[in-house]
Amino acid sequence: MLYTIIKENTYQDSIVLMLLSNKLSAIDGVNKVSIMMGTPANKDIFKSSGLGTEELEDAKPNDIAIVVDTEDEEKVEEVSKAVDEELKGNSEKEEASNNKEASNWNQALDLANNPNLAMISIPGQYAAMEADNALNNGLHVFMFSDNVAKEDEVALKQKANEKGLMVMGPDCGTGIIHSVPLAFTNIVNEGDIGVVGASGTGIQEVTTIIDREGKGVTNAIGTGGRDLSTEVGAVTMLDSIKALNQDPKVKVITVISKPPAKEVEEKVLNLLRNIEKPVVTLFLGHKPEFTEKNIHHAYTLEEAARVSVQLSNGEEPNFAASTLKDINVELKDNQTGIKGYYSGGTLASEAAMLVKDALNVESEEAEGFTLKANNHEVIDLGDDMYTQGRPHPMIDPGKRIEMLEKSADQETTAVIMLDNVIGYGSHNDMANELAPTISSIKSKVQSEGRDIAILATVVGTEHDHQGYEQQQETLREAGAIICDTNDQMVRTAIELVGGKVEQPELQVQTFEATKVDLTVDEKIMNLINMKPSVINIGLKSFAEAVENSGSEVVQFNWRPIAGGNEKLMKVLQFLNNYEGESV
Repeated sequence: MLYTIIKENTYQDSIVLMLLSNKLSAIDGVNKVSIMMGTPANKDIFKSSGLGTEELEDAKPNDIAIVVDTEDEEKVEEVSKAVDEELKGNSEKEEASNNKEASNWNQALDLANNPNLAMISIPGQYAAMEADNALNNGLHVFMFSDNVAKEDEVALKQKANEKGLMVMGPDCGTGIIHSVPLAFTNIVNEGDIGVVGASGTGIQEVTTIIDREGKGVTNAIGTGGRDLSTEVGAVTMLDSIKALNQDPKVKVITVISKPPAKEVEEKVLNLLRNIEKPVVTLFLGHKPEFTEKNIHHAYTLEEAARVSVQLSNGEEPNFAASTLKDINVELKDNQTGIKGYYSGGTLASEAAMLVKDALNVESEEAEGFTLKANNHEVIDLGDDMYTQGRPHPMIDPGKRIEMLEKSADQETTAVIMLDNVIGYGSHNDMANELAPTISSIKSKVQSEGRDIAILATVVGTEHDHQGYEQQQETLREAGAIICDTNDQMVRTAIELVGGKVEQPELQVQTFEATKVDLTVDEKIMNLINMKPSVINIGLKSFAEAVENSGSEVVQFNWRPIAGGNEKLMKVLQFLNNYEGESV
């Protein structure tokens, strides 16, 4: 039986509500609880998941909508009270916080101390409007929000470029600006390697390996995954490379992306060929066919990180891939399948690439799979298909646990691979959440006369609050085999099923470069050369991370105006902009 609760005018972050949904779904006698804001998009999610009710139609975008699936009507009141207590607790935390808080742009700008960066993590259909407001107020933009129209991204980045500003994103999950962590980020030593990347967990994997090798980064600038598309034209990537080139603290520039559009790749490479500093590139998924005198083209994330360190140390690039040996696992002849369940999309893409290349398999076209071939499957559980109405797998272990149990029941499964991405934004102790399932899987398959190898890697540093070594040890005690990197984990999995990854042997080639202007606006240089002063529009946990790093931040408690009507909001925005220009 479905019951509906509407709490009027009580806007909350979507992640807070998703986590609360999971918590309350564990109440005895409750089949499921789903809690979201009453936006049209969220109402569609309620319906698609079988939780649509007539009462939901009365919910407004600023209302919290709760649907409880239970056979016991008394549980509805229990859920309602639990929501009230949770919201009251959040309110008390906010009152005790030192963060300055605002409810509109005028207040935020008045409270902020020379702000130069807006962090945006609100629903995608509204994010472009707030990014435009930020640019109009002379702020760079870091846009965590996804589901932003590509035409809006093009317009925003062109506008920023004309103003000498930078738009990082949309769907920009990770950034480090002068040691200040933005969104899902690790605490990484400061150093002389500058990173720019179109992938969040790709940046995290590379920067954390660099840190664990004893080196550090100046800045890690995220561009958003579509920046290197034909339509966008790598606007943010090109400006970032120029800025890192101009920064005297940067000794090595590292560029990370999935394979871009061909003409955009040529534009990026031509710019890099105009630069005298050593460069490492990784277009993940594209097996390099050559390298260059001043540009090392890497095959994997680990290679990109380790070669960056070698160049930083003044050494010649010399990457030697590794695998774990003497793993005590006895597989049967029919156990040939590699299964990878990832919270990091770039890590999943790297795994799929290595499995396809090494085992010479072609992936089926299957929705929700990064790779599906024979008995192998690699899944990015952070994909939109798996996160509608539920938190990202870096926060919520539920979907991963479900997939683990399912794959272990398949007699063809030989190896299961897991990533555990720690740091800001991630679960406080994901290893402890996954460990019981790993232990039970190991016991279950052994009781059935089978064996299975569970490989795990932790993406993080010793500075991260979850404890890098503690996360490893928890997983190890549960029965997982710990690998240092994703590269090592996937290569090890492939060897366990009888394959081998061949590292490309590259010859040095020389190319003529067309001369380009390497100058970059002073406002961008100021952004990367000092701690930013931030206006955080959306998730409060992001503001806390900025504040903890010693940077100034104002929390903008955003609410949709005009009842969340996008057309009306755009009209109001246009009128405000017009009035501002007329003054």
